[in-house]
Amino acid sequence: MGYIFEELVRRFNEASNEEAGDHFTPREVIQLMVNLVFLPDSEVLRTEGIVKTLYDPAAGTGGMLSVSDNYIRQLNPDAQLELFAQDYNPQSYAICGSDMIIKGEELDNIKFGDSFTNDQFYGKTFDYMLANPPFGVEWKPQEKFIKREHEEQGFGGRFGPGLPRISDGSLLFLLHMISKIKPVSEGGTRLSIVFNGSPLFTGSAGSGESNIRQWIIENDWLDAVVALPDQLFYNTGIYTYLWIVTNRKEKRRRGKVQLIDATSFFKKMRKSLGNKRNEICDDQRAEISKYFMDFAENEFVKIFDNSNLGYYRITVERPLRLNFAVTEERLDRVRNSAKFLALAQSMKRKDKVAAAKQIEAGQKAQDAIISALKTLSGSVLVKNRTKFSRLVEDAFTAREIKLPALLYKEILMALSERDETADICADNKGNPEPDPELRDYENVPLKENIHEYMKREVLPHVPDAWIDESKTKIGYEINFNRYFYKYTPPRPLEEIESDLKQIEAEIQRMLEK
Repeated sequence: MGYIFEELVRRFNEASNEEAGDHFTPREVIQLMVNLVFLPDSEVLRTEGIVKTLYDPAAGTGGMLSVSDNYIRQLNPDAQLELFAQDYNPQSYAICGSDMIIKGEELDNIKFGDSFTNDQFYGKTFDYMLANPPFGVEWKPQEKFIKREHEEQGFGGRFGPGLPRISDGSLLFLLHMISKIKPVSEGGTRLSIVFNGSPLFTGSAGSGESNIRQWIIENDWLDAVVALPDQLFYNTGIYTYLWIVTNRKEKRRRGKVQLIDATSFFKKMRKSLGNKRNEICDDQRAEISKYFMDFAENEFVKIFDNSNLGYYRITVERPLRLNFAVTEERLDRVRNSAKFLALAQSMKRKDKVAAAKQIEAGQKAQDAIISALKTLSGSVLVKNRTKFSRLVEDAFTAREIKLPALLYKEILMALSERDETADICADNKGNPEPDPELRDYENVPLKENIHEYMKREVLPHVPDAWIDESKTKIGYEINFNRYFYKYTPPRPLEEIESDLKQIEAEIQRMLEK
């Protein structure tokens, strides 16, 4: 029944361009997720009369519940897996509910509604969780509710670590699931969730996504990430990733994250189904599961310390160097600057007489400023801001002109240009002033000293640079392409030249025809 419904959904999805990643998870993907979640607990699950709970917050038609139930029944016919789920799509919910009734499950455990704004399992925890939330889908409809919970409840609610960008709410599902993890004293929880690539690396240090990754990894909950082949789902051809998250890692896995590159573990289907052209067969699923359980590095497996996935984002500043002169071109910049223009503007719209007087006074002030500055137009190029500032102050004092500090600063900037040969501009305390246009950022691994990195990588090229340590942030990302990159040398030039000559000859033959 689920397959029939999903086939209809797939066809209508193609017609209506619905969001990629919504609706259906192929059964072989669910079976792999189930393997990775349940395999470490195989001995416990074989216990006579064992009762465990499983929850899916984006259940769809209940495929993950069904596959999990079948797995446990085959492993231990005496075991009982209580299934819980919620979904916001009324048709999916109805099919999932009827499927559970057929299996003899409690319909009361299958809830209808939005898991974010109407969490019907509030305060409940589960032994296992599985989900394939819609990825690449914005959470604008739930924005007010989620932001209020984040701001008012913080870590007491579900979204304490941070919020992802509005265009992709998939990480919110993971935070929702983590809020339902059992304490270690009660046995803990294992969960798996399907993501696209975005949650792995989107967002720089300090962003919501990076803060969420940091919170999960520093709490040592991220167990493994498995990169799956592309063209595996019915309505999207993108690469997808399984995250395995748990608060009860076995001893050898503590403080570490296992990455498995399973992008080549597939076989081509004889006939494609929508965007699904690849499938993971039983042998390949068993091989991926074995790599996961072996926890040993090889061509397809990398194991990192948690801190290897983190980095310092340092702000590298360089000093501001300016030359100054009063030329007609630079005076035009003064005339067009915002605060200078504001002198001849009035906010007194209701009192037109007062407004006119204010504008007239402002225009006189503008003329006086320009007139005073023109007295310096014959001076040479000045490469020291303090020296030039004194000249300007003397010119204004002679005309009895007093300016607000911000307007004075704006006038100086308008009369300046960047000049690498000029003296460094310093603040009131004598410290060099940073140039925003020369500001740069560097990502430094957490295990490395940022000052040693600066000395080795930056200062040889820009000796006057320094780190603004007040802006240093910690970020986390998981870059599969970097970790599993394999260099492919280009073809020999002779071979390329031979191909080009062959193509030219073919084009010539076609032209002759």
